[in-house]
Amino acid sequence: MDFASVRSTASRYFHTLRYLKPEQILYQLYYRIRKVVSPDSSDDGVSQRQVVAEPLDLASWIEKPPSYRSGSYTFLNLEKDFPADGIDWGFSEYGKLWLYNLHYFDYLLQPGFEKQSGLQLIRQYVEALLGIKVGIEPYPTSLRGINWIKFLSLHGIKDEAIDRSLYSQYHLLSRTLEYHLLGNHLLENAFSLLFGAMYFNNRSWFEKSMKLLQRELKEQVLDDGGHFELSPMYHQILLDRLLDCVNLIQHNQRFEGQERLLEFMQEKAGKMLGWLQSITFPDGSVPHVNDATDDIAPSSSELEAYAHRLGISIPERAILSDSRYRRYDRDAYCCIADVGAIGPDYILGHAHADTFGFILHVHKKPLIVDTGISTYEKNEIRQRERSTSAHNTVVVNGRNSSDVWGGFRVGERAKTVIEEDGKHVLCAHHDGYRDQGVTHRRTWVFGDEEIEITDEVVGALRSAEAFLHFDYRVDVSNTDGALVADGVRIQFHGAEQVKLADYEQALGFNKRQGARCARIEFRDRLVTKIRIS
Repeated sequence: MDFASVRSTASRYFHTLRYLKPEQILYQLYYRIRKVVSPDSSDDGVSQRQVVAEPLDLASWIEKPPSYRSGSYTFLNLEKDFPADGIDWGFSEYGKLWLYNLHYFDYLLQPGFEKQSGLQLIRQYVEALLGIKVGIEPYPTSLRGINWIKFLSLHGIKDEAIDRSLYSQYHLLSRTLEYHLLGNHLLENAFSLLFGAMYFNNRSWFEKSMKLLQRELKEQVLDDGGHFELSPMYHQILLDRLLDCVNLIQHNQRFEGQERLLEFMQEKAGKMLGWLQSITFPDGSVPHVNDATDDIAPSSSELEAYAHRLGISIPERAILSDSRYRRYDRDAYCCIADVGAIGPDYILGHAHADTFGFILHVHKKPLIVDTGISTYEKNEIRQRERSTSAHNTVVVNGRNSSDVWGGFRVGERAKTVIEEDGKHVLCAHHDGYRDQGVTHRRTWVFGDEEIEITDEVVGALRSAEAFLHFDYRVDVSNTDGALVADGVRIQFHGAEQVKLADYEQALGFNKRQGARCARIEFRDRLVTKIRIS
């Protein structure tokens, strides 16, 4: 490796690590040292203690989508059969996220899942758990704990061996909370610890979870109600979990002080519901910005129905502000534009280099879409789906506007400044190409039947290319540099070349569909006019 490569790699690591909070660094070191000093601390003898558990009263929750049938498990659109005499809890052929899903036990809560089948699977897992490293990781433990408690409570099951194992898992979780990651992982830990506290009537876990929930919900739910990692999919996932905790506190009286926690969570849930209304398209879908795709999170309508069952009123659509997105509705179209930071600087694992991207639905159908995600594996597909060229924005000199790398890392990142933010005009610029001496400014003008987008690229420019990704169901053609897409006419002023190319639109994990995108080469200035008939 030459000196230039070493310097480039060092710079990338510096810009990736410099934004981490001291808490993250300290806990990274602490957990690594503890793993070496006390490698066998997963159980600590807790599983041998006598524990007392009390099934919970809960209103009906959102059922999980079917993923299990007669020994066959389907996650992320990949199916695997296991023999009747045992499941391979370390199965890695489909990647770690698939394996995590196996350990979540969501399938216990799919419609019609039988009590005896669930008990058999849980008991098999209890027998195998001490030999499964993935099983004791905090994140799968958090999700699995809630699912087990719901299942056990639903069926009124009291099983001493299961409860001892579950108590042991929560004991370990309480000592390995993901402070080194923060963000949605730590919030999931806190949600689950609250369930463990209520199920086992453990005051110390309740106080720890309450303190964490108050801290993290205050940090992670923005003023406009959006989740700060800026993924609509994760917003839906975490709102579902928050509603579960409202459900839990409403129907089970265990500890002094839980009423204050309930009021706090209800307030945050209301704000998150308002934001979800604002980001949901008329067809019920949400934009696939950042890490987001189909068939993972509950739908907006399911979440609203759940909130209604819990007596939480659905607020009016929120005014989008600090979550970076803006929405423009006209009779003929709905457009959501992105003009903010790519996420919280200290946790950008789910961020994309998508600054100034937008999504457009016409006559309540998707026309111009975000390409979405289809994998969390650290491979070429993951890198491409996070790249600037996978979004409806401008690539300068063949570079990403933010340095996405390593699957879940970001080095230097674009900073944005909003210049005009009105009912008809949105204008902002970003410095994601500052190392090349280039600034990108984008201006949208929203009319009743036309959207005009002006891109200005100022600086030491070699090349600029704008991208438009069409939904796979859209028929698009190019006639003398003008595009016609399902009756919508798109013209370009200042383009040097307009060409159509193929791309793969993600419709879920491991599920991609061929579609068409436009690549528009230009120099300093490009005006794109989208005329809707």
